Amino acid sequence: MIGLELGSGPLDVVCLGAHPDDVEIGCGGTLLRLAERDDVTVRAVLLTGTEDRLGEARAALDSFVPGSKVDCAGLPDGRLPAVWGEVKEYLEQVAEHVRPDVVLAPRVDDAHQDHRLVGRLASTVWRDSLVLHYEIPKWDGDLSAPTHYVGFDEATARRKVELLHAGYPSQTGRDWWDDELFLGLMRVRGVECRSRYAEGFYASKVLIDPSVG
Repeated sequence: MIGLELGSGPLDVVCLGAHPDDVEIGCGGTLLRLAERDDVTVRAVLLTGTEDRLGEARAALDSFVPGSKVDCAGLPDGRLPAVWGEVKEYLEQVAEHVRPDVVLAPRVDDAHQDHRLVGRLASTVWRDSLVLHYEIPKWDGDLSAPTHYVGFDEATARRKVELLHAGYPSQTGRDWWDDELFLGLMRVRGVECRSRYAEGFYASKVLIDPSVG
């Protein structure tokens, strides 16, 4: 397995989520790794969310990456395909001012219609960014084989779960929201990339620069 680095210079990251908590569930461990850098800027762009849940999202993301920002379109939850034009327009408006190096977005084949739409629009809005699509476990059983991984140690994995519980108290009563699910998927992805824990990502197009120095 060959490791790729994101470079040592300033790094701007945009995290797209159809809903509050998508980003932290899908790539919370990666956010904690990014927070270890002193040259990273992270912004989350959410398409749905009530004021209460948006408050959770802002506090949660800041606990993963201090100083991060959250924008929200406030569109209807579960109905994003019906307002495709508004989703596209909102993302385009953000892109006029934000030109990230990396975009973290839902998978393009996610079983949830809101996730799927946001994932598919990511690479059309930010054509010059590295777009990595994160995965969200769900009852639909739509997981597949990632193409890219971010590995980390047990402390980071458990910190992710701790911050999920603390950041999203509105979700902790759901039957799928528990340590076993979050840690279990990260452990499986860790085995796949020879790390203790990891998060998996999917990329459809990556530009490689083979030059050195």
